[in-house]
Amino acid sequence: MSAETRQRILSGAKRIVVKVGTAVLAGADGALNQGIIGSLCEQIHVLKSRGCTVALVTSGAIGAGVGQLKLRERPKALPKLQAAAAVGQCKLMALYDEAFAAHGYHAAQLLLTRDDFNGRTRYVNARNTLWALLEMDAVPVINENDTVAVDELKFGDNDVLSVLVAHLLHADLLILLTSVPGLLRPSQAGSGPAEVVDVVEGLDESVLGLATSERSKLGSGGMQSKLGAVKMALDAGAPAVIANGREANVLVRILDGERAGTLFVPSAPKMKGWSRWIGFAAQPKGHIRVDEGAKEALVRRGKSLLASGIIGVRGRFSKGDPVAIEGLEGAAFAKGLSNYSSEDVEAIKGLQTRQIKKLFGEAAFMEVIHRNNLVLLG
Repeated sequence: MSAETRQRILSGAKRIVVKVGTAVLAGADGALNQGIIGSLCEQIHVLKSRGCTVALVTSGAIGAGVGQLKLRERPKALPKLQAAAAVGQCKLMALYDEAFAAHGYHAAQLLLTRDDFNGRTRYVNARNTLWALLEMDAVPVINENDTVAVDELKFGDNDVLSVLVAHLLHADLLILLTSVPGLLRPSQAGSGPAEVVDVVEGLDESVLGLATSERSKLGSGGMQSKLGAVKMALDAGAPAVIANGREANVLVRILDGERAGTLFVPSAPKMKGWSRWIGFAAQPKGHIRVDEGAKEALVRRGKSLLASGIIGVRGRFSKGDPVAIEGLEGAAFAKGLSNYSSEDVEAIKGLQTRQIKKLFGEAAFMEVIHRNNLVLLG
C-alpha cells in the first residue's frame, strides 16, 4: 500500500521546493563538499529535464563561513554569525553557480527575511521574481539573509523558510534533505537500529513523539523543526518528504516513487495562494478572543466573524491587518484580515449589527473578518 501511495502522491508533482541543510553540504570542519553540491545540482537537472520546476532553499552560508574563516566552532554572537554568513554566502553561491552552469543553468541568488513574507506587497514581489526566474529556466537558490536578519526577523531555521517558499510558489511537493534517512522509530523487535517510517498520514502525537530536537554542530535545525515545517505544508494541502541528502540520486528516486525517506501525506485539500499567505506567512498584529458560539460558527459552519461573538482584543492593529483569533482557552485557531482597527473592535465587541450601524453608519462592515479573508489553523 505504501508503494501505491508514493506513486499516487509523487507522480503528479511538477512544482517542487527542495531544502538542503548544512549537515548535508558540509563536513564537521564546515568545509563545503563540492561533490555533494554537484550531485544535488545534477539531480535537479534531471527533474527539470522531466518538466519539473525546482526552487532550491539552501543552508550552509554560516557553515561555509566558519570553514573559510577557519573558526573552531559556529559563533554564538549575532554579529559574528552575520560576518560568517557574509563570507560563506559568496563561497556557497560560487559553488552552486559552477555546478548548475555544467548543465546550462544560471543559479539565481535570493536572500530573504521574515519581513519579505509578512507584508503582502513584498510577498507578491518575491513571488513575481521567483516566477520570472523559473520562466527564464534559471534555478532560484534561496537562503535566509543572515547578514542582516535580527531575532524578530529570523526564520530561525531554513526548514520554515522552505515551507514559506513552497506556499509562495503553490508547490506540489516539499522535500527536506537532511543527514538522517527520514523519520525514525525504534525497531519493532526492541533492539537493533531504528527503522525509517515509510509513509505518514496525519501528524498525531505518536508521530510527533518520534522527533528529537538534536541538531548538527554547524546547523540550526532538528527533526522537531522539520516536522513543524511539514505540518505547515500538510495544513496547506501539500505533501512533504524528509530524506537523507547524501543518499545516491535521492531526489530522482523520490520522484520515481521509490522508498526513499519518509513521505507525509496531507489530509487537507490544497489551499489557495491568498489563504496560504494569510494562514502561514502574514504575522498577526494582534489577537481577537471569541466565545464558544463564535468559535463553533467559524470552525464547524464556515461563517464569518461577527462582533457579537467577540469578548476581547489584544495588541494594536489597523484595518486590513492580519490578526489571530483565539478561543476562551487562549489558543489561536484561526487567522484573518480585520475590517476594523483594534480600537474599533474594542468599541463594537459583543454588539449586534444594528448597534454597529448606529456607531459607524451605513458604511459599517457586517463582519469583523469576512470568511474569504479567514483561515483555520491546523
